[in-house]
Amino acid sequence: MTNDTVQLELRQDGVLHVKETVTFEGGPPTRSLVDRTRYDDGDDRLYQVVNLKGDATMADASIVLKGSGTASLEYDVKGAVTPLAAAQELRWYAVGGWSVPVEQAKVTLSGPAQLQSLSCFAGPLSSAIACTEASMDHTGVTAEFGQQGLGAGEVLTVVVGYPTGATEGAPILERRFELSNAFTLNAVTGGALAGLVILMLGGIGILYWTRGRDDRVVGHESGAQSGVENGHFAPPDGVRPGQIGTLMDEQADVIDVTATIVDLAVRGYLRIDEQPRQTYDAPDWMLVQMPSAPVNSLLSYERALYDAIFDGRDSVLLSQLQGSFGHKLGKVRDALYRDVVTQGWFARRPDSVRTRWTTLGVVLTVAGVLATVALAWFTSYGLLGLALIIAGAALAVGGQYMPAKTSKGAGALAHTLGFREYLAGGHLGDDVPVAQRVELFSRYLPYAVIFDSVDRWARVVSSVNGNGRQADHLYWYHGPAEWDLSKFADSMRTFTMTTSGAISSTRQFRSL
Repeated sequence: MTNDTVQLELRQDGVLHVKETVTFEGGPPTRSLVDRTRYDDGDDRLYQVVNLKGDATMADASIVLKGSGTASLEYDVKGAVTPLAAAQELRWYAVGGWSVPVEQAKVTLSGPAQLQSLSCFAGPLSSAIACTEASMDHTGVTAEFGQQGLGAGEVLTVVVGYPTGATEGAPILERRFELSNAFTLNAVTGGALAGLVILMLGGIGILYWTRGRDDRVVGHESGAQSGVENGHFAPPDGVRPGQIGTLMDEQADVIDVTATIVDLAVRGYLRIDEQPRQTYDAPDWMLVQMPSAPVNSLLSYERALYDAIFDGRDSVLLSQLQGSFGHKLGKVRDALYRDVVTQGWFARRPDSVRTRWTTLGVVLTVAGVLATVALAWFTSYGLLGLALIIAGAALAVGGQYMPAKTSKGAGALAHTLGFREYLAGGHLGDDVPVAQRVELFSRYLPYAVIFDSVDRWARVVSSVNGNGRQADHLYWYHGPAEWDLSKFADSMRTFTMTTSGAISSTRQFRSL
């Protein structure tokens, strides 16, 4: 480029009108406009080039000349004026950013008032090196600037001072995204965040109080209950071992299924045969179907578990419970949740309630993340979006506690806790006839599995039989040769642990 002549006219409205004539050799050069600079810690300054006319086109802040040898163009620049304390400053990158060197650049400036100061810089955008020529005429209204030998990409920056009020111009600012600005903590954002968090968490608390709290039950608080009526086993409210875990913590757990297997054996639906083994062999048990058992009287979840165990066979080793057993345990879990609704202990399935509230919490959390990103990108109130994230996370976690028992369910729970208190209190049923103790204490055992006192009650069971003397086995649990009831406690503890492990490996139930 041999010559670049620019005429600048600053108008009253603050718009800088530019006429430019370029002489060049070879193909048309391209100019990259300076359209954005740093203004302060939080904002960028924009220079808007509009109304381009002449021998050029503009796209993406780049001007491409047309023709060959000479090009004339005309355009307006907005945002080049800055009001200062006692003056106005015009700053514009009048020449430069060309894809080729400029041998000679000349700039003439006129404006609506007399100049108070002038300067220019040549070189890179941040250069502080003065240009070769900067002067004003005798009227003080027009100034001229010049520079020889601008390199490719270098600019000639014109800086001129005017008196206050000379124009209506002002910088065009755009907030710059920075994390430090996006999450500004001050009295406004901090107070708003605290208020939103309190409001939302308070709303979640009200939701739990009104929707997730068990119905109050007057007169159902009770002490220890033995589970015996008229000399026969009768658990409070007829609650069975598999139902207790779902009743107590609204979860269908591995231990609930383990206790149900023991309960089915104690009640005569199957028999547990401990298998003989060598010293280093893993323990194993044969689950044997009792042909005369009235399986049609089982509850739906018990029948689903019974069918999952035997699956058309008369017996199965515990170690071989795999394949279809794991898939069918999903039906057991669903039947357990349906059962507690059928019993009237819950108005809705606990797992469905948890899923609904947890999903709502996740959706709220995602909305909070999106709101935080939007607020942080466009404003300095990114902290406010955190309130939604906190509330969503609280709701997602709190959703685990939203299932609520009905009055009937709360009463059954109170009685069940009384039964647990009895089992933990050391009452051995001295008033129970000796002939009934093995059966009664065996009926207690599945509940002891749920209440984590299986060792104690297994020892109680092993201490007596129908005649009050030691026996080789129970009616529902058989051991290998040279095994007697003195080893029952250890066998029972190992059986429950192994069974729980087998059920847990199917990933159908929550592990404790």
